[in-house]
Amino acid sequence: MPVAIITGASKGLGRALAEALAARGWDLVLDARTEGVLSEAAGAVSAYGTRVTAVPGDVTAAGHRAELVAAARKLGGIDLLVNNASALGAEPLVRLEELSLEGFGRALEVNVVAALGLVQEALPLLRASEAGTVIAVSSDAAAEAYETWGGYGASKAALDHLAAVLAEEEPALRVWAVDPGDMATDLYAAAVPDDGDPRPTPASVVPAFLRLLDERPVSGRYAAPALLEGQR
Repeated sequence: MPVAIITGASKGLGRALAEALAARGWDLVLDARTEGVLSEAAGAVSAYGTRVTAVPGDVTAAGHRAELVAAARKLGGIDLLVNNASALGAEPLVRLEELSLEGFGRALEVNVVAALGLVQEALPLLRASEAGTVIAVSSDAAAEAYETWGGYGASKAALDHLAAVLAEEEPALRVWAVDPGDMATDLYAAAVPDDGDPRPTPASVVPAFLRLLDERPVSGRYAAPALLEGQR
């Protein structure tokens, strides 16, 4: 069975993607910081009958990243790495003049540095896979300027660029930066708590990710809304 590592997998998009992959027969290594919530999610995902290993911890810790890769190795390797774990930098979001450098540093550490560290740890197994794939979960804030989204958007823009360079350096892999679009997640609620407008569920976005895995287009940046509409 193919094996995937998904960070930030206890809820939201990470959990929805884990459930969809498990339904297709994937074995999974799931990461999140909160052990209880992650255990509950792993239990639900394992109901599909595949092997699911929950590894609680912080992706900014090198030892934790090594644990994730070691768990995947025990399952047979790594065919897919999804860097989904994210930090906002401030909750709720604030203008750049108010953004603490400590908060901005945390966003960069989680969204960029840890993502690269996990890629580096996983590369030997990804290269050994016949369909090695890296997905960097991006944001429209990486490409568009929205008030208060500067710190988070800058971190996601940096992640996009890392993904683009990785694709150049590792042509045998597929490397996709994917903007999932608006979603009703805890992350968004923490970012803009006063915004009560309805948004799509994470599960409704997952078919865009599955389309990429099915069709395996060239490495690059993709927007889930366009994929869901049948575009590229």
